[in-house]
Amino acid sequence: MAVQKDIENLFGGFYAGVCEEVCAYGHENVLSGHKITFEVTKDEYLTKKGDCIIGVNADKGLADFSENFKDTLKHADTFVKIFIAGAQFREEVNARGSKNLILTNENDIVVRKSKFIDDRTIAIMADKAAADLDREMVKMLAKGKEKAAIILKFVVWQEQINEKYKF
Repeated sequence: MAVQKDIENLFGGFYAGVCEEVCAYGHENVLSGHKITFEVTKDEYLTKKGDCIIGVNADKGLADFSENFKDTLKHADTFVKIFIAGAQFREEVNARGSKNLILTNENDIVVRKSKFIDDRTIAIMADKAAADLDREMVKMLAKGKEKAAIILKFVVWQEQINEKYKF
């Protein structure tokens, strides 16, 4: 509910974009150390090599997103705001869409600081990667599934709403 209020505040009470929500869970091996990406996955397990993964056992992969959402993402002028929220934490990430996005992966959702695109990429040119996320949030996620559930809300729009949110 707090995420919805944030969206209303961002758009001055009028929401003019499309959005998708993904629910995922923390895991004891969440390290959140990757400097270029962050990811959520439908996989139930995580090794310490997966230092970009912030959530497991997600209820969606990119292939599960609506066609309207995916079509909106596939424009060079698309802005993406990602809200990461749990019971005791909240984070926002700004990124961009691209006409080159593939959006077909059934398992993973990856946000990238770079312009690299593969079938797992949902957004590029992000202002944060796993290593940039709040460390208290990472500690909560590392407590595992029973302690930390996260909801990621991806909001996309094609025109800049407010100069304050220029990125």
